[in-house]
Formats: sequence, C-alpha cells, structure tokens
Amino acid sequence: MRSVRFATVALATAALTLPLVAGTAAAGPSSGRHPAPHSHAKFDRLREAAPEGFYVGTAVAGGGHHLEQDYPDPFTSDKEYRKVLGRQFDSVSPENQMKWEFIHPERDRYNFAAADAIVDFAERHRQVVRGHTLLWHSQNPQWLEQGDFSDEELRAILREHITTVVGRYAGRIQQWDVANEIFDDQGKLRTQDNIWIRELGPGIVADAFRWAHEADPKAKLFFNDYGVESVNAKSDAYYALTRDLRRQGVPVDGFSVQAHLSTRYGFPADLETNLRRFDALGLETAVTELDVRMDLPADGKPTAAQQKQQADYYRRTLSACLAVEDCNSFTIWGFTDKYSWVPVFFEGEGSATVMTDDFHRKPAFYALRDTLKAAARKH
Repeated sequence: MRSVRFATVALATAALTLPLVAGTAAAGPSSGRHPAPHSHAKFDRLREAAPEGFYVGTAVAGGGHHLEQDYPDPFTSDKEYRKVLGRQFDSVSPENQMKWEFIHPERDRYNFAAADAIVDFAERHRQVVRGHTLLWHSQNPQWLEQGDFSDEELRAILREHITTVVGRYAGRIQQWDVANEIFDDQGKLRTQDNIWIRELGPGIVADAFRWAHEADPKAKLFFNDYGVESVNAKSDAYYALTRDLRRQGVPVDGFSVQAHLSTRYGFPADLETNLRRFDALGLETAVTELDVRMDLPADGKPTAAQQKQQADYYRRTLSACLAVEDCNSFTIWGFTDKYSWVPVFFEGEGSATVMTDDFHRKPAFYALRDTLKAAARKH
C-alpha cells in the first residue's frame, strides 16, 4: 500500500489549507449527499471509507472510570452506542475489560464475561480486536500489588496470566499491547512503579513477548505508550529496546503511539518521521488511543475555532499513519463524548472525541472520513 500512502500525504496536506465550517451539518459529506445527523449509511461510515487492509477502530467503553459514573455499563446497556460501534468501525479495543484488575480480579479466578462479549460482538460485526494489555504498572488488582510473592512465584503468575488470557482468544485477536507504558517521560524504565520490572528486572519484558507468542503465534505483538508521538527521549528508548530485542529474536512485531493529544499543545509534527524509523526496523506501527481534548468555554460548548483545530489534529494524525507503509491500524479512544474518559481525568477539558453526547458528528469525524476516502480513491 506504499503508493496509496504517499499519495494520501499530499492530498491530506492540501486539505489542511481548506476552511472547516463549524457544526456537524455544515461539515457534512463532500459528495453532495446530506445524511441525517445520526445516519450510518454505507457511504458515511469510517470503515467503508478506509483503504483495503487499513483498520479503523475505537475503544469499547466499559470498566474503569465508567464504574463511578451515573450511567450503566455503556457497551451492554446503550443500544445506540452499540449500533454506531458496529457500523462505523472494523476494529475494537476493550477500554478496560482486558486489564488485569477486571479480567483477573483474584489470584485463582478470571472474569472473562466482559471481554468475551466484546470479542463475540466483533466477530458478529466483521471486526478485528486489539487486546489491551498484558504487562502494565497500572490497574493491577490489590492481590497482585500487595501480595508477598517470591520472584519465582511472581514470574509464574505473569506467565500463567499471559498464557491463559492470550490462549483463550488465540486466533481471535489481531494485535496485543503486550507491554504498556514501561518507560517514563525521560526514557527511563519504570523500575519503581512497574511491579514486573521492579521485582523481576528488565528481562521480564522480553519473556512477556515470548509467552504471548507461544500462546498465539498469529497475533501481532506491540509496545504501546503515550507521549511517544514525537522523536524524543521516550520514543528513543523504545527504538533502542525494540531494535535490541529483535536482534535477539524476541517476537516484537510492532510499536504503537497512543496519541492522547490536547489543543493546549502544538501538534507533534514529526509523528510521521517517528513512525517511519520504527517501520525501518521492520516493525508494524499503529495509532491506538487517539483523542484530542480541549479547554472548554464556560458553557461547555467548543467554539468553531476549537472544532477546526481539533479536526486538524485528527486529520494530521491519520495522514501520518497512512503515509507509513505498515501503519495499518488506527484507533480512536472512544467515539462519543458521552463516555469519554477525558473530563474525569482532566478538569476543565473535554469534547475530545468525534461525536457529541447524542452521537452527532463533529468536524473531526468528517476530517477522518474524507481523509480515508482520499486514500481509498488512490488505491
């Protein structure tokens, strides 16, 4: 798909110079067809707009901060949410439902119900699944973090977890975030807050990839982190590590940038350059958790200028991925503000997704759709 990607960059760059009219209706399809705000006609779906072999995904809301909100579980209770999820996307990532504290709440007990439901849903809707995540310093259960385990016991616990979880979904998960956020912002390993690295040493990361590969040889295995969109100390650390691990024959298949962006800061203009250097190592790359938060006015409604800037960030992130040959997976971290994690964790910020609470499309949605269509036309 290299020829498609190069052409897309030029088209997307040219599109950046065009004004974005505020409002979802005015930012509608350029084809001349004007669907209703909630339309999911085939010509107006992100998954249908994408070039062949390019997956457009979203996180599946549930668990985590949602448990503290005044609404029932989004995925199981909101029919409109599921309808949009199934029609607009051909890739899904469990937001929290495969993290340790949810899927392995007690040492001798797993809870696969929520994860099973997502994987089953994906298969019914011809979607692939990104598994998230196997080794992380956060959202671990208390029995693990506060347990008094020997090194041998802890190593056995991790191996058993990876073997059990990955093995359960063998052949049904396209990509796994095997190791998540293992470096700090200075590019240093998290030797204090990551229980696995702290207790077992850095070599445990390579073992996690080996065990995941043994459990499902067909799944693509990724490093995943935030703050690595640019060439910086953190992404440099991943570059050095993945290069060394691949030289050792460790089955690392990919590197992914989360891309939790904010209009407070400039766009990471070297994103494409950064992805290309990992591509040159023989790795697949991906954008896995894109959202673009903003400081909201007093009335909570973003201005036209804010929506335009947000759409620009979404478009440029997608264009960077499309421009890199083996960046074939592009995931936004939720598609509706109704269930976004952003307002819970970033006071005063919000409106980070491509749809409003009631599923009306923002300019950011059309920025993604039109960029995908431009790429597909050149395929």
